Amino acid sequence: MTAVRKLHPPLAGPPMRPAELGRLARDCLHLELDTYPKPGLVSPVDSGSHRDMDIALMRASADALEPWFADLAAAGAAGAQMAELRAIGMAAEVAMLAATGGVNAHRGAIFGLGLLAAAAAVEGFPGESLGARVARLWGPAIRSRPPSRLSNGGRVARRYGAGGASAEAAAGFPALYRAALPAMREGEAMAGGMSEPARVHTLFRLVAVLQDTNLLHRGGAEGLSFAKAEAARFLAAGSVSQPDWLERAEQIHRGFVARNLSPGGAADLLAMALFVRAAEDG
Repeated sequence: MTAVRKLHPPLAGPPMRPAELGRLARDCLHLELDTYPKPGLVSPVDSGSHRDMDIALMRASADALEPWFADLAAAGAAGAQMAELRAIGMAAEVAMLAATGGVNAHRGAIFGLGLLAAAAAVEGFPGESLGARVARLWGPAIRSRPPSRLSNGGRVARRYGAGGASAEAAAGFPALYRAALPAMREGEAMAGGMSEPARVHTLFRLVAVLQDTNLLHRGGAEGLSFAKAEAARFLAAGSVSQPDWLERAEQIHRGFVARNLSPGGAADLLAMALFVRAAEDG
């Protein structure tokens, strides 16, 4: 298993500088990548259900995105509207595709982590979460733009009526605050602190509750139902608190790979939860 990479200090007083937020976003992407086992997802052990990706490519993508996360933070600090953030995000996608040879490694993370980085650079109201800040500053503009007809997530959202990343962001990332962060605290209690097992627990909790458009794209409603049931079974058996958790998680991972399933939305939320935890709680 990989060692836990130390994250940057939490936000206290004035917002962190854009360069610091860019590094923090990159570190959180690396920490998500370094986690194993994650059913169907790329890790240092294998490429999961992804024939066009491996850990080196994913790390290259995360590294290429660092300056763009910093630019999004700088734009947020300058009072940018959603149109400007969207333009920076599109440029970040071009940089990602150049780094990966045309593979979409982190499009969802560019959107979610990018908005959080922009929000983290803004002086907010006392007690205001980063999610609430995103909803306050850019929620109406996000809602006004329908899901893309070109992206996999947009097409799936239209077909199945799933909210997708845009709806989550416009609402202040409810799955992040109601599922991911509580699951992270649960995992820490089981594992004795923030560690790889705690991140695995968080990921499985997210798979069990999310309407993950990546799973819908790859496996339809049946694939999503299978994934949620397998994650719930892992959790019901004690998750990472049991001595055989690694073997059980690896077995589920193999089942996802056999069905070509990959919960990319849950992976993005894990990275976002790590970012928010570092920024808000320390």
